[in-house]
Amino acid sequence: MSDVFGSIRGLLKIDSVSIDNYVFRLHYKATMFLLVAFSLLVTQKQYFGDPIDCLVDKIPPYLMDTYCWIHSTYTIPDLGNKTVGKDIPHPGIASPALIKEGSEVRYHKYYQWVTLMLYFQAILFYLPRYIWKVWEGGKMKLLSSGVNTVIIDQEDKQVRLEALLSYFNSNLHGHKFYAVKYVLCEIANFANVIGQIYFTDRFLGYQFTTYGTDVLFVSEKEMGTRHDTMDAIFPKVTKCTFHKYGASGSIESHDALCVLPLNIINEKIYIFLWFWFIIVAAISGIGLIYRLVTFHKRVRTRIFKSICCYNEEKIDVEIVAHKCDYGDWFLLRRLSKNVDAFFFRDFVKEFAARLDGRQYME
Repeated sequence: MSDVFGSIRGLLKIDSVSIDNYVFRLHYKATMFLLVAFSLLVTQKQYFGDPIDCLVDKIPPYLMDTYCWIHSTYTIPDLGNKTVGKDIPHPGIASPALIKEGSEVRYHKYYQWVTLMLYFQAILFYLPRYIWKVWEGGKMKLLSSGVNTVIIDQEDKQVRLEALLSYFNSNLHGHKFYAVKYVLCEIANFANVIGQIYFTDRFLGYQFTTYGTDVLFVSEKEMGTRHDTMDAIFPKVTKCTFHKYGASGSIESHDALCVLPLNIINEKIYIFLWFWFIIVAAISGIGLIYRLVTFHKRVRTRIFKSICCYNEEKIDVEIVAHKCDYGDWFLLRRLSKNVDAFFFRDFVKEFAARLDGRQYME
């Protein structure tokens, strides 16, 4: 299995410069990795066999398999109350005599697109990250260059400190759009995961939004009395009808039973994604609430104090928090994640002194 995931291991690589937070990474790293991994997994014939195998007389098996894969298969949902092994051979499968007139015929075409669908969803989860990288433009990499390690040459430290102070003095209150763009990308992440839930629901015939709860509800019933939700959405055995000309030129219909081995893994993938999307959506929603709360200056000051204070050493950050707007605070918050903690404390102390009209640097 390592050969399947070895090629995408780099998707989990931690960037040397952090331009976002853990909630953001939950979308473009964890979720994207899972979707790409699942997309690759369902293509592995050596683990799950052929995607479809159909059984029918008088038709070559390879021909029937190809036809049914291209033109879809079907089941009859109305047969869900029949007893398997007594009334019907498999869930949703029966002879034409047992099928009532007007019964719903559910065609299953999604399995042709699962791989592409998962890969397309992975791209959508990465899209806000790509937009943010373009908008960010490498600003954080430039600001943290040379001071993102514990060991810093004293002379270089003074040069970098003076350069950062000069930048923030010259660009004070000039980072509003930097923060706004990031917040827009956070909103895009939240909107994307909510949209993915309904997009997947439509892809699976409007059965995904209740898929997880239905599976949990059914699992509590006894084996002989329950109708498995997984079999309804991801049937393991379906039917396929092939028409051809007979010897006399008349139309002959051949009814085939088709086994879909891939649905064993598909049902597990989508039950996992059901829970994962809800968890990601909930965490993203909490992240947006946190972002909204940080617009209050008192909250920003408290967060700033928790970053700058070490061993209960008091550092006057009220001046910085008071004179910096949200964009400045946001950039400083990101900078604190990318530079040495002691360097950042010295920077904030000197920045506060200069904002207050004092000269602190020796």
